[in-house]
Amino acid sequence: MIQFFYENLQESVSTDYQKWLEDIILSEGKKTGEINYIFCDDEYLLKINQDYLQHDYYTDIITFDYVKGKTISGEIFVSLQRISDNASTLSRDYEEELKRVLAHGILHLAGYKDKTEEEEKEMRRREDLYLAKFRDLNPE
Repeated sequence: MIQFFYENLQESVSTDYQKWLEDIILSEGKKTGEINYIFCDDEYLLKINQDYLQHDYYTDIITFDYVKGKTISGEIFVSLQRISDNASTLSRDYEEELKRVLAHGILHLAGYKDKTEEEEKEMRRREDLYLAKFRDLNPE
């Protein structure tokens, strides 16, 4: 089950994304377990980054992996503030950047990494694939 939670925010994210995220999991040959997306602001996510990862910088997403076998479970913290800033900086649509980050968290739980240049290329390729599938399922 995929659930959305909010910390330090007034805005919310469409729950329409839940089915698409579950489809990503199935496409990766995995099962959906307990996945919690926690949407927050920059300061909230910075504190998590500092406290749990000993990193002192802003990020758009932090994924805590609780995967067991083929069952995808975890907590995915997402800064909507950082997504908005990144979308602006990269001249991208906010919703498109949000979907990319949501997919990114699921892909981490599915076993994809992005530490090396090659891993990052594969992660982007998978993100692009699932963004295209979302567009195909939801034409405007």
